[in-house]
Amino acid sequence: MFRRRQSHNHEENDSLQRGAKVSELRAALGPLSGRSLQYCTDACLVRYLEARNWNVDKAKKMLEETLKWRATYKPEEIRWHEVAHEGETGKVSRADFHDRLGRTVLIMRPGMQNTTSAENNIRHLVYLIENSILNLREGQEQMSWLIDFTGWSLNTNVPIKTARDIINILQNHYPERLAICILYNPPRIFVAFWKVVKYFLDPKTFQKVKFVYPKNKESLEVMKSLFDVENLPGEFGGKATLKYDHEEFSRMMAEDDVKTASYWGLDSKPCHVTNGYSGAETMPLAPPAS
Repeated sequence: MFRRRQSHNHEENDSLQRGAKVSELRAALGPLSGRSLQYCTDACLVRYLEARNWNVDKAKKMLEETLKWRATYKPEEIRWHEVAHEGETGKVSRADFHDRLGRTVLIMRPGMQNTTSAENNIRHLVYLIENSILNLREGQEQMSWLIDFTGWSLNTNVPIKTARDIINILQNHYPERLAICILYNPPRIFVAFWKVVKYFLDPKTFQKVKFVYPKNKESLEVMKSLFDVENLPGEFGGKATLKYDHEEFSRMMAEDDVKTASYWGLDSKPCHVTNGYSGAETMPLAPPAS
């Protein structure tokens, strides 16, 4: 009984201390307006503090860099019709299932690489990260990544510089958004690439990357603990079928673009999608997503 009360008091104190840190960070940031104000929710501030081990000064610097990046890159303004050509093969897509904790799942299939523009590849991924965040369930802050190496080769691999740029964006501007990244059945030749790339990862991100092999019993247990095998595609050892329909996915993204525009208070001309491409057509903006 005494221990339970002691534990409860400890949790209360911890919560109060964290709340004080959030308030301190908000005060340090100073007055915010527009999208910056909308972006900097309490949950957002917690993510940046967590990423910097609750050091307010370091979290402030990190968050200010993100606000500068967002003001320039404008990820919330990217629309599907601008990046749809990158997604024709389904090399990156949002899964139609969640993991066991209800987190959004992004499926990546680097063997399906279909373009060579590093800038467009990154823009496409940033769009889908933003979309995954938009589709997080209430109370959920993180997403899971599943990377299928079927068909992967050095010819389809993204350059080291592009990989580094992607890692920098994920770590610096989407802190604590990645719950886990499963590298499923990577070929031996990938190891050489990984030896270079892993040095760009900070320790927290590095711990979230798991190599999983279909013939390894421990690996299979990892997958079962994270995903319902009934929903999980066969490419990842599950019983479901992974079918990427570009036209259907494009329709879904176009609908989400309306939600994105509504959330950020942006004027929008939703697009009529045909075969994964679009033609702008004026439509009334949908009510804000709940």
